[in-house]
Amino acid sequence: MLPKENRLRKKRDFEKVLKFGKGLRQKAFFLKTAKNSLPQSRFGFIVSKKTAKKAVDRNKIKRHLREIAWRNLGSIKIGYDAVFIAYPAIKELGFKERESLFKDALDKTRLLEKRLLVV
Repeated sequence: MLPKENRLRKKRDFEKVLKFGKGLRQKAFFLKTAKNSLPQSRFGFIVSKKTAKKAVDRNKIKRHLREIAWRNLGSIKIGYDAVFIAYPAIKELGFKERESLFKDALDKTRLLEKRLLVV
């Protein structure tokens, strides 16, 4: 589970990222990122009723995205806030496909740290 210190929870934090952040459009979601002055990165997820009518489905999508963020927390640069806004196309994707798109989006926004392979 994604720790509380790595979650965006306050409305003003979401608004700040959405207003001042840089955006990236994927087929299943829109990603907005902005720098923060904290010693960790934080993530927020928005899944509207247009994306999934049932609350169960919306919550499942958010749980999947939180799990993906938690799994990749060690390779994500610190000091950033990110908001993922889900599109209806995310319902057709499985967990692995969502994870692949998630990593691709973070890589394109340069939030993934490049690890050197030591041989």
